[in-house]
Amino acid sequence: MRASVRVRVWWAPPDGTRDMTVLHLHGEAKQPEGILAREAFDPVAYYQRALQRQTGREIGLRQDLADKNVQLDEKDELLRHQENLGREADHRLMNALQTVVSLLSLQSRAAENPEAAAQLSVAANRVAMIARVHRRLHSFDGVEVVVFKKYIEDLCHDFAVMLSPHGKPEKFIAVEVAEVALPGATGIPLGFIVSELITNAAKHGKGNISVRLETHAEKGYALSVANDGSVLPEGFDPAACKGLGMKIIRSFVGKIGGELRFGPDENGAGTRFTVLFA
Repeated sequence: MRASVRVRVWWAPPDGTRDMTVLHLHGEAKQPEGILAREAFDPVAYYQRALQRQTGREIGLRQDLADKNVQLDEKDELLRHQENLGREADHRLMNALQTVVSLLSLQSRAAENPEAAAQLSVAANRVAMIARVHRRLHSFDGVEVVVFKKYIEDLCHDFAVMLSPHGKPEKFIAVEVAEVALPGATGIPLGFIVSELITNAAKHGKGNISVRLETHAEKGYALSVANDGSVLPEGFDPAACKGLGMKIIRSFVGKIGGELRFGPDENGAGTRFTVLFA
């Protein structure tokens, strides 16, 4: 004859709750699957194992954090090293340009031919202006805000002097820049972009150069440099250009999250490069 057994089991699950379940077992009594009898559960051992697992995870996380901090320190040290190298390179360049200016000036004063002396003097002024442009481009390094109109007007004036045949400023770089204060992280790269675009316009174009900054309905701002010389060749692709100047332009445009566009000027002649940025 099979016996009917009434068993009362206290269930103490790991979540800390406690439940009582009444089971009817027929025949041989055995612990049902999924039910943990009170006598079989050792909460001290369970929480010791949980604590060990948690401690192991914390040790692993602390080690990961320490490794990340070491990597960040190494990255910061590398950036400081690169900044120091950049400053050293700029310093040496300025010294070299100043040396060239001094040598040309000495040659100019020592020249017996007045025409040669005048040409050497012009060359000295050109090199001095290159140094001035370089100094102006780096004059805002590290600043938080750039008054962009003044910055570009002074930069374009220096270029006008440098590119003029007789070393005197000529009104062939027109500047139309809105009164706006830009973050240094945006304004400084734009200065380098304008510098390269003016250089390209003077090299490949002819006639006047215009620099314009205006608001843009979709992107925020539009900075453009145009010349009234020849148009770009068909199929021109800035990404395919191997020249250093265009590579620098694309690099700085990418740095500020901008978009580079190009095409004929508004009057249908010449070329206009436009940088859209927020």
